[in-house]
This record gives sequence, structure tokens and C-alpha cells, in this order.
Amino acid sequence: MVRLRSGTRAADALRPIELITGYTKWAEGSVLACFGDTKVLCNATLEERVPPWMKDQGRGWVTAEYSMLPRATDKRNQRESVQGKIGGRTHEISRLIGRALRTGLDLQRLGERTLTLDCDVLQADGGTRTAAITGAWVAMALAVQRLVKSRALVKSPIVQHVAAVSLGILDNEVRLDLEYSEDQEAETDLNLVMTGDGGIVEIQGTAEKAPFTKVQLDRMLEMGGAGIRALVEHQKRALEPKA
Repeated sequence: MVRLRSGTRAADALRPIELITGYTKWAEGSVLACFGDTKVLCNATLEERVPPWMKDQGRGWVTAEYSMLPRATDKRNQRESVQGKIGGRTHEISRLIGRALRTGLDLQRLGERTLTLDCDVLQADGGTRTAAITGAWVAMALAVQRLVKSRALVKSPIVQHVAAVSLGILDNEVRLDLEYSEDQEAETDLNLVMTGDGGIVEIQGTAEKAPFTKVQLDRMLEMGGAGIRALVEHQKRALEPKA
């Protein structure tokens, strides 16, 4: 018997998506990314410098830091700063976000500047890394818009949209954009990062129970691609001038 998703959501449907721009006051770009009950605050900071190892190369850098607030989940987790070390999962997701965003930017055209994306999970209900990537791209685009508007750059270094979505197999059914309850029960868990023109940036897929087939993988990529296209439309609308 196939378990129903909350709100009778179809297997190939995204959760309600919101990308709320200008959420904080000081950051060069700020977005609250809401994928259903998952909410991630993405702030972009622009600095007129690059890491020492990149100096005098004439190109910029994009990096990211990911973290989860202690009460983002149903139980309080101790802050990693108090523990005295960054966890492996946090480090891995931070690197994923940075890698993903760099594919959407011409670093040469950015010049010797650094864009840092801070992605803080305020509330977690599955898909925090995919919400972070999707929202952080918009925050990065907003920061770049400032550079162009101030004439610090003649042309925007943004070359393509980048978005991400989670997928899984539950009760032998491929599902898009998993909630936490689904993610916990899924036989397969997959995160997909793609560009707006359909290029695959990264696939993170694991069989949690039984191995999945090529047919199921193809179905996940097909469904995920459609989900990414919908997310890119949300990104475009988020960047439209406000009336």
C-alpha cells in the first residue's frame, strides 16, 4: 500500500516554494528559501579581495558556509561552535553549495572579489541542502546586481541558473522533493543539482535499503529535471523588480 504524501501532494510535485528576497538588512544579497516547512536563510557577502592563494590571478571566488540552528529540528542540537569542531556533514554540505554556485558564475568576469554565501537552516523538514543551493543562487545574483548597478562591473558574471532538488524511492515509487518523514523511510535518497539549461552539476544518490535500477535512476533524473525547471522559474520571479 502506497503511503499518501502530506496534503495529497502528487509524487512528481514540489512542496510550496517561496524565495523571499531582501529578508535581512545588511547583506549584499539575502533570501529566505522556503521548501514547504524547510526554511533556509541565505545571505551573500561581497568582499573586494580573494583568498591568498588566488591573489593576482585576475579572477574571483565563491564559497559557502552551511549551518543548522539548534532548534531547527524537533530536538535541540548543540551548536558546533560549542563543540569546538565542524561536523563532517556540515563541512560536506558547505563544499557542495560552493561547488554548485561556482558553476553559475564566470569567475574571471567577477574580478578579484569573493562572494561568501552563508546558509543557515532556521527550520528543517527535509531537503535543507537543496533549498540552500536554490536560495543561495538568488542571493548571489542579488549581490552581483549591486555590482552592476554601481558600475563596478560592466557586465554581470552570472552565466546560468543553478538549483537543486531531492528525490527518493518510497514504496517502490519515485518521489520529488522529500519531506523529512519520507526521507527517513526512503529506500533510495538522491540529491540532484542542475543548471537552468539542463546540465547536471552533481548527483548524490544512495541506496538505503535495496539497490535501485537504471530505470528508476532515469525516472529520478527525468522527474528531478522537471523539478529544477520549476525552481528556476521561481528564481526568475524572485529577481523580478518589485512594483
